[in-house]
Amino acid sequence: MKKSEKAKGKAAAAARTKSYTTYGIVLVIAVILVAVVAGYFVFANRTIAKAGDTVDVYYTGKLDNGTVFDSNINKTPLEFTLGSGTMIPGFDKAVTGMAVGEEKTVTLSADDAYGPYHPDLVVSVNRSENFSVENPVVGEYLAVTNPSTGATNRVKILNVTPSTVTVDANFELAGQNLTFTIKLAAINKTALEKT
Repeated sequence: MKKSEKAKGKAAAAARTKSYTTYGIVLVIAVILVAVVAGYFVFANRTIAKAGDTVDVYYTGKLDNGTVFDSNINKTPLEFTLGSGTMIPGFDKAVTGMAVGEEKTVTLSADDAYGPYHPDLVVSVNRSENFSVENPVVGEYLAVTNPSTGATNRVKILNVTPSTVTVDANFELAGQNLTFTIKLAAINKTALEKT
C-alpha cells in the first residue's frame, strides 16, 4: 500500500469519527430540547393549590404512637376551602402549594393541630343543679350547650360521684402531635375565578 493510500484511509476514518461525533452531539442536544419542552408543558400547566381554592383531599391521620385516629381513604374526599379557617392550621398549610395527584406526609405540632391541652377545661359540676343526664357513664361524650353563647361543645365524662360529674371540655386530640398523609385529589376554581 502506498503512503498516499494510507493517508487517504486515515483521513476517511477521521472524517467518519468526526461525523459520528457530530451526529451524537446533535442527537444529545435534540433529546435535551425535547425533554425541556415536554417538562415545560407538564410542569407549567400544573395547578397548585392556593388560598381561596376549594380542594378535595384524601388523608390518614396518626398519633405519635402510630395509631390511626381518622382516615377517608376509599371514601368520599374531604372538601374544604384553603384559608377559610375551617381546617386546623397545619393541615391547611400542608395542602397549600400541592399539585393535583401529589401526596405528602407531614407531622404537625399540637400548636398547628388542635392546640395545647388546657387543664382548666376539666371541671366538676353539681349533678342536681347543672347536669341534665340521668345516668352519666365515664368515657362517654356529651354535647353541652353554653346557655349564654348558644355554642355547643363536646365534653368527655371523666368521673361520676353521687353529687358531681367531672367533664373534660378539651378537644380529644388537644395537646397531641399529629401525622397526616395527604393526597390532593382535585382543585376547584376559587370564588374569584368563578365570577
